[in-house]
Amino acid sequence: MSDVRAELTAAGARLAALGLSPGSSGNLSVRAGDQLFITPTGADLACLAPDELSVLGLDGSHVDGPKPSKEHPLHTALYRRDATTRAVVHLHSRSAAAVSCLPPWSEYSAIPPLTPYFVMRVGQTPLLPYAAPGDPDQAKRLELLPFPLRAALLQNHGPVVSGTSLRAALDAAVEIEEVSALLLALGDRPARLLTTGEAGELAERHHSYWGP
Repeated sequence: MSDVRAELTAAGARLAALGLSPGSSGNLSVRAGDQLFITPTGADLACLAPDELSVLGLDGSHVDGPKPSKEHPLHTALYRRDATTRAVVHLHSRSAAAVSCLPPWSEYSAIPPLTPYFVMRVGQTPLLPYAAPGDPDQAKRLELLPFPLRAALLQNHGPVVSGTSLRAALDAAVEIEEVSALLLALGDRPARLLTTGEAGELAERHHSYWGP
C-alpha cells in the first residue's frame, strides 16, 4: 500500500502547486480493495506525508490513521455509486467555486458543454443544493441522483469529482477549473456551445456522460 500512499500525497502536492487547494482546503482519496486512503481533516495538501493518511472502510468506518476529512461521506458516496471509481477529489478551487454560486445551466449540468475536453474528461456536472460541509444528507443526495455522473458542484462550495484512476480524477478536477474560468470570462456574452449531437458523440467515444 506504500505506492498508493505515495501517489496520493504526490497528487495532493500537485493540486496545491497548481493553486487549486489554497490553505488547508481540499481532500482526495484512493480506493485500494475494500479500503480507502483519504487525506485527514485540516491537511495541507502541499506537505502531506504518506504515513499521515487516514484509512476508511467503504462504509466510511475509520480503520486507521488520523481523523479523516469531514467530507469523507462525499467520497464514499461516489465509490458506492460506481464500482469502477478508484479515486475522488474535492476542491475549493476559485473558478469552480464561483460557478457553484450561480444558477445551474441545466438540471443535469451546472456547466454547459463549452469545450470538448470538459465533455470528454468530466461530463455532465449537476449542482447539488447547499449544505454545510460534511453534511451526510448531501452525500446521500449525491449517491441517489438518478442519472450517471462522475462529478458534481456543491452549491456555494466547490467541485467533487471521481475517476477510474487517480490520474483521471486529477485531470477532471483541473478541467472543471479551466472550463469554469472560461465560463466566467465569457460572462453574459453569447457563446457557441457544443450541440447535443457533438457532446453526445464525444461522451460516447470517451466513456463519459452527457444528457439524461
